[in-house]
Amino acid sequence: MSAPGKRIAIAGAGIGGLAAGLALLKQGFDVDIYEQAAELGEVGAGVQISPNGTRLLQAWGLGDAMLELGTQTQGKEIRVWNTADANRYLELGAASVSKYGAPYLTFHRADLHALLLEAVRKEKRDAIHLGAAFASLETVDGGAEMRLASGRTVRADALIGADGVHSKVRQSLFGADRPRFTGCMAWRGLIEADRLPASINRTGGVSWLGPTAHVLTYPIRKGRMLNFIGMVDRADWTVESWNARGTIEECLGDFQGWHEDVIAMIERIEVPYKWALIVRDTLPVWARGHVALLGDACHSTLPFMAQGANMALEDAMVLGRCLRRTPGDIPAALASYERMRVERTTRIVNESAAQITRVHAPVLAEAGSARDHIQREWEPHRVEDRYDWVYGYDAIEQPFV
Repeated sequence: MSAPGKRIAIAGAGIGGLAAGLALLKQGFDVDIYEQAAELGEVGAGVQISPNGTRLLQAWGLGDAMLELGTQTQGKEIRVWNTADANRYLELGAASVSKYGAPYLTFHRADLHALLLEAVRKEKRDAIHLGAAFASLETVDGGAEMRLASGRTVRADALIGADGVHSKVRQSLFGADRPRFTGCMAWRGLIEADRLPASINRTGGVSWLGPTAHVLTYPIRKGRMLNFIGMVDRADWTVESWNARGTIEECLGDFQGWHEDVIAMIERIEVPYKWALIVRDTLPVWARGHVALLGDACHSTLPFMAQGANMALEDAMVLGRCLRRTPGDIPAALASYERMRVERTTRIVNESAAQITRVHAPVLAEAGSARDHIQREWEPHRVEDRYDWVYGYDAIEQPFV
């Protein structure tokens, strides 16, 4: 299929921007992606792609490559912060494929980014433009005009702002946002699995729950590495950056009294980074004329449901479908894309924010009340209610509205 003469410009070459570019190239559009960085790279961290995301990678022809690069998580379990009492609450692996029609995979972010980048360049060799920072936009007759920081002007039939949580495209459309600190910060780091004690689970996701903090770990790169995230109620760190380094000693201080396995993991983190968890109001409107937003630019979310990257993949698929359906009326296509996505993404953002009261709870301080809390909150029917609507969503088959 082709969409003759229709050119789409995308601001941002992260996971969302590359996915949007791939989806649109697959639909026959001429796509150019403009990235402010002089060279491409991703942070050293893991990312979880649940079945609602992997089914889209499969649809774009990346099924074999994603299985080669990703790690198929076998399940998820809860552990109590100081006793390591365990409760397995979600079966994945083959069970995910059987139930949802697609696997649950974990990746090193750089590997997923490289997979999408290669796929985009396979469709159009020169689609990526580096050192091309967005500066401003103007609506012009029948399209949008983007001015880059270099002074160059780019005109396109549609402009997609996939430029992340600090989106300049969003600011140009709707003004400054109002970020709010949650009172919680997070540690992240990677650990070489062969340095870990044998007691530590390396085949699935583990959430260690405590009264004022929790830890999430899962394997990446076929189990050769473990991704570590430790989220702590702490009001003295408000920097929203994935590149701010901390120290092992400081991280250990936030988890004093925790089980020896948690301490062992922290001691073996290669480089600990810390970032403040910030919330923003969801946008009720994403599109205006020939310009629309995608991914974190319009619905940044807390990490408690591991859906940030998945929502960007879903956005990309729906965007491509809407534009292909009515390429002659791009404002109508972008309005349809917005209508199809706002309700779901808003719900995920809100559910993710609500999750903190389950994983940071005073009742977790004592063994007896911790056991009762976990059994209640992770009962099978509650788990199904919490995740089935997320993992079972198919962006390929959603009806147009």
